[in-house]
Amino acid sequence: MTDMQARYRHALRHLSRDRRMEAADDLPSNPSDAPRFAAVLNRRAVMKGGLAAAAALGATGLVPFTGPAAKADSSASGFTFEEIEAGIDATHHVAPGYDADILIRWGDPVTSDAPAFDPMNQNAEAQSRQFGYNNDFVGIVPLSDDRALLCVNHEYTNEELMFPGLGDQEAVDFKDMTADLVAIEKAAHGASVVEIRRGATGKLVVVPGGAYNRRITADTPMRVGGPAAGHARLRTAADPTGTLVLGTFNNCAGGITPWGTYLMAEENFHGYFQGDDAALAAHPHAASLKRYGVPGGWYAWGRFDTRFDIAREPNEPHRFGWIVEVDPKDPTSTPVKRTALGRFKHEGAETILNGDGRVVVYMGDDQRFDYVYRFVSDKVVDPDNPAANRDILDSGELSVARFEADGTIVWMPLVHGTGPLTVENGFASQADVMIDTRLAADALGATPMDRPEDVQPNPVTGRVYVMLTNNTKRAADQRNAANPRAENGYGHIVEIAAPHGDHAAREMTWDMLVLCGDPKGDVGAQWGPGTTANGWFTAPDNAAVDPGGRLWVSTDGNRPGSHSNRCDGLWAMDTEGPARGSGRHFFRCPVGAEMCGPVFTADGETLFLAVQHPADAGVSKWAEFDRPSSFDDPATRWPDFQDGMPPRPSVVMVTKRGGGRIG
Repeated sequence: MTDMQARYRHALRHLSRDRRMEAADDLPSNPSDAPRFAAVLNRRAVMKGGLAAAAALGATGLVPFTGPAAKADSSASGFTFEEIEAGIDATHHVAPGYDADILIRWGDPVTSDAPAFDPMNQNAEAQSRQFGYNNDFVGIVPLSDDRALLCVNHEYTNEELMFPGLGDQEAVDFKDMTADLVAIEKAAHGASVVEIRRGATGKLVVVPGGAYNRRITADTPMRVGGPAAGHARLRTAADPTGTLVLGTFNNCAGGITPWGTYLMAEENFHGYFQGDDAALAAHPHAASLKRYGVPGGWYAWGRFDTRFDIAREPNEPHRFGWIVEVDPKDPTSTPVKRTALGRFKHEGAETILNGDGRVVVYMGDDQRFDYVYRFVSDKVVDPDNPAANRDILDSGELSVARFEADGTIVWMPLVHGTGPLTVENGFASQADVMIDTRLAADALGATPMDRPEDVQPNPVTGRVYVMLTNNTKRAADQRNAANPRAENGYGHIVEIAAPHGDHAAREMTWDMLVLCGDPKGDVGAQWGPGTTANGWFTAPDNAAVDPGGRLWVSTDGNRPGSHSNRCDGLWAMDTEGPARGSGRHFFRCPVGAEMCGPVFTADGETLFLAVQHPADAGVSKWAEFDRPSSFDDPATRWPDFQDGMPPRPSVVMVTKRGGGRIG
């Protein structure tokens, strides 16, 4: 391992896998000298109220917190459900009057030949046919009025919670990992596509062994499309053409396209590669690897599969960090890595159909001081012929955002030959621009953001919401208009407006929806007037827009021992009217879990939520959870609560008792 990896592991070995991943995102790799706070301060006068440091937010329209209200003002809010209490315990909670049923869990059968889950006798062959681990993004592809396909990402694995008697392996340099255990981990990554249908009770149920059901893993063959296909930097000993990649992993959020395909975002791919300082120094693209954090050394895969060792297969890292497109209606189809959408730590890929018929994809690069991106297709979408849209994401313009202090956004094209993106600056072709998207965006002077995660367009209002999770490394002189707080451990949400609904416009405007954190604390938090003591949160991560155009936000970072010392969950967020910026707590995760994948059915009567890494508890002020958590002694045995059964990441289905729209 590299010296940095060794120091990192020594410092963080008392933390859970999730919190170490969070800490890794706290190590910025961006050397950009994009304009800092002092450089933009003299332009602040053109804003509606100015942004003098973190507290003066006249342009946001937010009301300073004056104490928790007893109850949110339902007459002003667009939501009417009764809010739940924030806190920490071993199970999940949902608003009164709603059911939260477990739909599918890690290990449940997916394909018709999948065996029943046996946690004491796991193997890769079984796992490759069972529901994978750490479900994140959830998408819906309708088949009929009462049938649909559920598309679910499996982001990463926690070996200490998956395998009996093992414990946390990263903290001990993977001394107990074996080839068989690594094979199970690889099979637990990727995605599951499962058919769901209306059951006898009226609720949706999984169809075990459905004709469309499939598993995608870290070893599934995938085609490469777009400008980087066949490029020399994508060629390996196993694939001298540079067009066929095995697998996808660390798939965080994603999206569903207007033509019914499923987009999987590859996020923290760097963590799967290993190599020492000598291997990194000798690498022909060492600067690029450093900008992407390769090698991360989070897993033992490189000990048993040479493609994850940068000394033995130096080009393999270039084959990850892409958006993968899957046709869920064809379980025999080959997924495609769409390189025109750029290579970075993709959190998601949410789409909206522009007024001129082109598709627009919004994306965030989930690391501190990285960027917000937009892709606009060259071709228009044919709504009546899905096959005609098959390769529409292989051709278009990728651009990166510069947030100005006057409330405008400039989308700067990442096009070879434009500005500094030339041969002289190391970009020999458009393929180089896409392979080194981060370096290209650095060269253009994009705005370094506070961990941009989901970028969610609202098809009802046309606005776009950027989830900015946190950035504890931002110094006072690194503040900018769109990231106004130093040492921001709490996150915020930015709202973007496209002029006349044109999402392909070169310039747009932006505003601040909310600055997260405890409004009673001295952290510069700003919330709408309906926010109660339970309605505020930290670390916004994923988002969903329901059929009525209302915003819902899930979190990753509200946990024992954190700033909030409460569990992650789902909050409703008002974006219009006098309650704008107000949060209301709807669903709470069990201890140690992250809330992912909120998505609504078209009628707004069913909500799917992904509860990821339950029991991955960290240091806590709550004595019950202030200890290591493992398969044998987990912080919770959610959702089964059976002796001998480990905690299991699961998709939860929420419905309103008696029927009706959620919220």
